[in-house]
Amino acid sequence: METKRILFIIFILLSTSSVFAQDIEQDTTEKKNWFQRVFTRPTKIIHDTIYIYETEAEEEVQEGVFDEDGDDEEMEHSGGIPMPFDTLSTNDKYLKVILFDNGSWLYYEVPKPDLPDFISNDHWMTDQVHAYYDINVKDLPEELDLILCDSTHGWHIPGYGRMVSTYKLRKGHKHQGVDLGIPFGEPIYAAFDGIVRVALPTKYTGGYGNVVVLRHANGLETYYGHMTKYVVETDDLVKAGEIIGYCGSTGRSSGPHLHFETRYMGQSFDPERIFDFESGTLRDTIFTLKKHYFSIYSHEGQSDKESEVAATQVAPKNVTHTVKKGDTLSGIAKKYGTTVKKICKLNNINEKKTLKVGQKLIVQ
Repeated sequence: METKRILFIIFILLSTSSVFAQDIEQDTTEKKNWFQRVFTRPTKIIHDTIYIYETEAEEEVQEGVFDEDGDDEEMEHSGGIPMPFDTLSTNDKYLKVILFDNGSWLYYEVPKPDLPDFISNDHWMTDQVHAYYDINVKDLPEELDLILCDSTHGWHIPGYGRMVSTYKLRKGHKHQGVDLGIPFGEPIYAAFDGIVRVALPTKYTGGYGNVVVLRHANGLETYYGHMTKYVVETDDLVKAGEIIGYCGSTGRSSGPHLHFETRYMGQSFDPERIFDFESGTLRDTIFTLKKHYFSIYSHEGQSDKESEVAATQVAPKNVTHTVKKGDTLSGIAKKYGTTVKKICKLNNINEKKTLKVGQKLIVQ
């Protein structure tokens, strides 16, 4: 008997829920099942400021429902003003569903990053990490101001961890970013609003491992390497602070960490000029990028004069080969007395990589 009573109470609770409730006077032929009611009920689109509108569900609640004794009883909720208590995701990451404590619900449009179309029209290569092979440092302006964030565009530290390697010449090779020691599986965040140009697995990226490259409205690109996995796809719009992947140790890596690079027109510069990784802050909202910053010997903490002098240092010169029609990795390796494996390691590419005419490869 007790079991039947419990089941009866559960049934009454379900039937009195505003999502399942049917208008008592509604004709049987007009009744809708729960799924039809949820996806056909008129809703309001709301934005950053949430305004509460009365929906059909609220009207039903205010009309009251019957309790188990058959008496009319008003449904109680938050003093006449519905209060949000949960948010549900949809297939569109920029559209959420807000649930209120009286059973009503509303769509919430998450503002999309406002990015100009032209940033994905120039050197838009999605099948390889680097895109600006034909741009030389000498072709870039002496300096330019880049807006990093403003009232509509934010920023976020790419990952929380201690810096374990800086922008420098390391073991005779250019380490063109910083390494942040982040525990395995911890989230990696988009530094600024942008578009995903590259989201590729290790087999296509060489030393970078699983890597994401974001292009930003000011012309910057940011690189996120060695991730255990990424959760974005090419051409995705992302907001600053959005999780794009999780820390790992894929590619050429000796342990879990994030390899983070900042580049302009393909030329790298010290990411510490933008972020103070120790405090987890942005150094300024506007960044003046100077041509001498593109030297591997130029880094944050130097005066302009020191940076200019450092930039005159000549790094060990690499021997490069410009790919011509009919070239293969094995043929190039034979020509320069090296191996395909070494060429791939120097260029962070896979042995099955399709070469493009005009592409420059470091061979020694």
